[in-house]
Amino acid sequence: MDWLPIPPLMLAFITGFGTGFISSIPVGPINVTIVQEGAQRGFRWAFFIGLGAVTMESIYSFVGFTGFSELFTNSKLLRSCLELVSFILVLYLGVQFLRAKQLTVNPQSVERLEERLEERFHHPTAFFTGFIRVLANPAILLFWVTISASFISHELVAPTLQSKLACVTGVACGALMWFTILSYGVSLGHGKFSDRTLLRLSHVSGVFLLGMALVIGYKLVLILWRAHQQ
Repeated sequence: MDWLPIPPLMLAFITGFGTGFISSIPVGPINVTIVQEGAQRGFRWAFFIGLGAVTMESIYSFVGFTGFSELFTNSKLLRSCLELVSFILVLYLGVQFLRAKQLTVNPQSVERLEERLEERFHHPTAFFTGFIRVLANPAILLFWVTISASFISHELVAPTLQSKLACVTGVACGALMWFTILSYGVSLGHGKFSDRTLLRLSHVSGVFLLGMALVIGYKLVLILWRAHQQ
């Protein structure tokens, strides 16, 4: 984006940081686990749960940026399809987070997968708990595949390895910042951390995602209009 006076690598990092932070706020298995475990075991235990989740999410985002995204950005037709998928996915997530009324846990199928992984590896540490809970949710990979290709097509992230790594680093830093804040808040409150506060933050995240969906939808309309003009 030539109109933004920001170096490409810095723009990629900021894009990743904002996305990693915002996407980590909504209520879900990691946040619920941190709230529950942090209240009982303190900041360090909760922090390492978040660190494990960040590690696996960074792997998913790296796969999205360096693997599948190239398949969609090299073709106008596939790019249009990706814009539509991105719009629907982000819009759906935004609405879901905005309508959240209570803290949620994993679906039963995901919980069973977590149990099988934990039984296989026999490693119930805090870090591994967060790592497995993200690993057992392949929807996160789908999210990063669509979002990464969308970022590249919108020129928020350049199609270079350095820019992609800068964005993935930003994702890790943004997500880790949120989980650190949450872990500290839970441990400081000694179990009195308000579920309502977390839900409100989830609603704010939903608003941001709806805004992102509007931008993607606008870009999709432009692509279709230009294609019609040709």
